[in-house]
Amino acid sequence: MATDFDSPRKIDDDSGEESFQEFQARRADASSGSIDVDETDLAESIELPGADLSDEELSVRVIPPQADEFTCSRCFLVHHRSQRASERDDQRICLDCAA
Repeated sequence: MATDFDSPRKIDDDSGEESFQEFQARRADASSGSIDVDETDLAESIELPGADLSDEELSVRVIPPQADEFTCSRCFLVHHRSQRASERDDQRICLDCAA
């Protein structure tokens, strides 16, 4: 049987009979908990675009590709050998780039 989604829905008036005052009282009880306030200054922790980062130092440990990994010749990402799709003219291609 086809359903007419444009027809008005049936509303059960007796299922949700709750007065507005009861609703407000229940809502006030639920929201009466304390609010946690972070004491740190947010302005110091936010980096703005174009900020001067010349005095910052970045230290990253670079690990060379392992024996069971290869570098895709299209996306230049290091993948596990199970992700290799094909090898043409000594160019290794991953499954994502081959798709």
